[in-house]
Amino acid sequence: MAELRDFYENPETPVSAAEDRTARIVAFLREIVGAAREPLTILDVGCGDGGITRMAAEAAPGHRVVGMDWAAAPLRTASGKGLTVVRGGAAHPGLPVASGRVDVVIFSEVIEHLVDPDAAIVELRRVLRPGGHLLLSTPNLAAWFNRGMLLLGMQPVFSEVSMAHVFGRPGNSVAGHLRLFTLPALRQFLLAYGFADLTVRGAGYHDVPKPLKPVDRLLRHWPSAAAILTVHARKSP
Repeated sequence: MAELRDFYENPETPVSAAEDRTARIVAFLREIVGAAREPLTILDVGCGDGGITRMAAEAAPGHRVVGMDWAAAPLRTASGKGLTVVRGGAAHPGLPVASGRVDVVIFSEVIEHLVDPDAAIVELRRVLRPGGHLLLSTPNLAAWFNRGMLLLGMQPVFSEVSMAHVFGRPGNSVAGHLRLFTLPALRQFLLAYGFADLTVRGAGYHDVPKPLKPVDRLLRHWPSAAAILTVHARKSP
């Protein structure tokens, strides 16, 4: 765990959310805010440098939006943007939040980085009120381009075999991905841990080569083959 903490404290480690997946998370949030009858508490777990936290605050004026991250360096950046932030994470010893106190948890581009996603999802469910909302995004192992790369015997995009270097796949940035989901696996995972009413939308991938971007934009309408999976789920009673 110390090695992972050092990895995310490194300023070269990516901690910012890409535009397309962020837009889809914020679109889900706008729908929730639009139906709210009283002020909501919105917690962005794994907020990084606060990109989504800031957009969530703009989308939910009059509601309480808090960013949380376990790495101090990106949290300082988020704080410098005038955001309300708290240090903590879903991993052991758990979120520093009382049970059933949160209306919306944002968990964007986090679950793929975790050693123990089971413990994390249990924590997220614990802090949500009954019927509370989980907004989650994660790379899709079965993205359309990964299917082709596997047929060619190449390492899929998003997957990593080293925390120091990129091997066997395009790109040169190590993101620290430890867990990758397909859409069926993600559905089963969330349902097993007490979430229901799942709505899934695909999102594009910012690093797709320019000639292939039209294909990526088209296939985001087919979530099981989209580059990124974005999910709105509700905590079951």
